[in-house]
Amino acid sequence: MGSASMGDVLVKEADAQTLPLKLQVLTRRADFLAANKGLRIARAGLVLQVRPNGGDAARFGITVTKKIGNAVVRNRMKRRFRALVREVLPQHGLAGHDHVLIGREGGVERDFALLRAELLVALERARAGKGDPPRKGPRLKGRGGQAAGKPKAPQPTVSGA
Repeated sequence: MGSASMGDVLVKEADAQTLPLKLQVLTRRADFLAANKGLRIARAGLVLQVRPNGGDAARFGITVTKKIGNAVVRNRMKRRFRALVREVLPQHGLAGHDHVLIGREGGVERDFALLRAELLVALERARAGKGDPPRKGPRLKGRGGQAAGKPKAPQPTVSGA
């Protein structure tokens, strides 16, 4: 009476695969920096970084820089991303991976359904291991638009009367 049929075992395995993931929040800077070395998938409204974390839990973090806007705009974008994460990651996230969402300009005005679709596409690409190629050239620092390590071009002087 205690034996399980083969059908019962298959049903239990299928249920285990569709159970929602338990999500944890990334809080340490080191975790964000580690995720930056992982797979990067850019979409119009967001960038997704995914990296294995060595555990079973799926973890997530959200970053929105000052380039996006003032505090009100950044907080609104973070609220939208948190809602997106709660809705999408438990079913479609990668178990044992860190997921970092980075806000891009225009992401605040984007339709929520479009952001959801972009995140789902990015997660599918991450699951397939298809990240975007690394950026080429030096990273730009500061607001002046000067590349790191390059000197500024000399400004013409006006000798005056």
